[in-house]
Amino acid sequence: MSSSSGAARRARPGPWPPAPPPQPQAQPLSWAKRTGFQSRVSGESVAIASASSSGQVSLPRPAEAPSDLESGPPARPNSALPPPPAAAAANAEAKPQPPPPPPPARTRRRDSDGGRPNGQAAAAPLPQLLEEEDDGAPERPKYELRDSPGVFPIAVYGFQHYISMLGSIILIPLLMVPAMGGSPDDMAAVVSTVLLVSGMTTLLHTFCGTRLPLVQGPSFVYLAPALAIIYSPEFFGLNHNNFKHIMKHLQGAIIIGGAFQVLLGYTGLMSLFLRLINPVVISPTVAAVGLSFFSYGFTKVGSCIEMGLLQLLIVVMFALYLRKVKLFGYRVFLIYAVPLALGITWAIAFVLTATGVYSYRGCDANIPASNNVSAYCRKHVLRMKSCRVDISHALRSSPWLRFPYPLQWGTPIFSWKMGLVMCVASVIASVDSVGSYHASSLFVATRPPTAGVVSRGIGVEGVSTVLAGLWGTGVGSATITENVHTIAVTKMGNRRAVGFGAIVLILLSFVGKVGAFIASIPDVLVAALLCFMWAMLCALGLSNLRYSAKGSSRNSIVVGLALFLSLSVPSYFQQYRLQPNSNSSVPTYFQPYIVASHGPIHTGSSGVNYILNTLLSLNMVIAFLVALILDNTVPGGRQERGLYVWSEAEAARRESAVMKDYELPFKIGHAFRWVKCVGL
Repeated sequence: MSSSSGAARRARPGPWPPAPPPQPQAQPLSWAKRTGFQSRVSGESVAIASASSSGQVSLPRPAEAPSDLESGPPARPNSALPPPPAAAAANAEAKPQPPPPPPPARTRRRDSDGGRPNGQAAAAPLPQLLEEEDDGAPERPKYELRDSPGVFPIAVYGFQHYISMLGSIILIPLLMVPAMGGSPDDMAAVVSTVLLVSGMTTLLHTFCGTRLPLVQGPSFVYLAPALAIIYSPEFFGLNHNNFKHIMKHLQGAIIIGGAFQVLLGYTGLMSLFLRLINPVVISPTVAAVGLSFFSYGFTKVGSCIEMGLLQLLIVVMFALYLRKVKLFGYRVFLIYAVPLALGITWAIAFVLTATGVYSYRGCDANIPASNNVSAYCRKHVLRMKSCRVDISHALRSSPWLRFPYPLQWGTPIFSWKMGLVMCVASVIASVDSVGSYHASSLFVATRPPTAGVVSRGIGVEGVSTVLAGLWGTGVGSATITENVHTIAVTKMGNRRAVGFGAIVLILLSFVGKVGAFIASIPDVLVAALLCFMWAMLCALGLSNLRYSAKGSSRNSIVVGLALFLSLSVPSYFQQYRLQPNSNSSVPTYFQPYIVASHGPIHTGSSGVNYILNTLLSLNMVIAFLVALILDNTVPGGRQERGLYVWSEAEAARRESAVMKDYELPFKIGHAFRWVKCVGL
């Protein structure tokens, strides 16, 4: 009985619930199996088919949006590829999910948003404007906008900053004054005036403008309109004191253009105009400024081909081939490419002049070729004037102390037709400055400026142009385009250093020998340096396209059309019914600027003829109009067009760092806070 009952007793049950039977461990999937990659090659297709038949799970291929080449490459996901489903389930059971990471703390722009391209909110690498080190990583400026490095670094970096921009400051008067019929003494006086006005306007912009470390000075944007005014038909018959007479007309036109720019900035029109100004508009406009002087560049270099080519080759070698060579921890050849190349070539020309290489028996370089009786001297007088370094007597005759003062050339003469030409030039100078504001702010400031700060900067540039007209520099004042390149090369973005350099410029303007020394640079060396400066200006203009979508046919066609028409349309106006040798007093490289006397537009008003023929013969005007119309009418997305993103005023007021970057000093801005178009 007991045995039967024990046999009938059931086995003791185990733990509940029962453990699942062991599952075979999933094999790790390859990249192709994880991503659902299906190749069109027959061998790989068979391999994938066999893998699916072996029991392994293949993930469905994610649906892809149709590719749009016009909007640029698609954004890459920030996370890695997802794990297989089996591995994901095992990991979920093995360990709990970690809590989501806290949002990153807001830090200085140097760490968080310093690389925001075009002012976008998403973090990205710094735009490749900065000079890259050997490892390819972009380098931030050593001293940023509000840093306090000390007195000695401020002095050293401020002096270095201006020396690297020497060509942009002094070369324009060396080209203009001879075209106006001025003497070497007149050229020395104009150079001293340019140094004074550049120092004053830079200080004014540093304190009352955008407050970015941007040097103000004579702009190449105003050079072509100034040459068109110089070669106006009413000045052809002048024989006596033509320099002062033309300068007074230029002063009046520059003052009118500056007053228009003041209205553009301080009335808030610039804030509205910013909606139409984008990288696709700025790029061909600035590039056309550099391309417009191709008729002067090598034509003038050819007058002394050996010295001109030597100057051009040395500056190219320093700026390109030796740009990464460091001496005492500095890229000396890249930073001082222009002054070093000028000093070396000038010294070689001095040795050749002293040894008599450019001396021709019985010939005097100061006697015009037309007055020379000897055919031998008429053949070599141009070569003597171009190659010798002792032609200018300004260094001996100029005083040690010189005080440039307003209206030193006389009372300005105001002409409405010349003033309107300069008004259009001031608009294009404002467009050029907008690009410089945005690019430099990405380097040295916490955020891009607000639209009101940009308007305030344009208004201050208008005041600076009025000052340039009163003192008589010959061209208007604007933000020098090479500022962005200089900040990238010198690694200096501190406003105190720029202000110190401006004070040094003002002091140097009072030393008459400094202006005379600069005025004695031979013309052929000036032309060779201008070839390099204009080429760099063209490159800096095209570099604005880095903000727009790469590979966009829309942008490529707009920029290509603007550049081509900016060369072709002015060429039609400049060559219309132009008789060869009809104006023998005008050099061949300045023939494009006499279009007002023979242009194709003929109406009942001579003033209207002058304005239209002159403006439509300027390369930068055609490039600006074509790019402005096409970019704002051809459909395109914001990312494709690369629209500039400016800081919002309300958001900027909530950030103390932005306020310290752009607010006016000494709490002046509190009195003008109600004027939204000129401040924060």
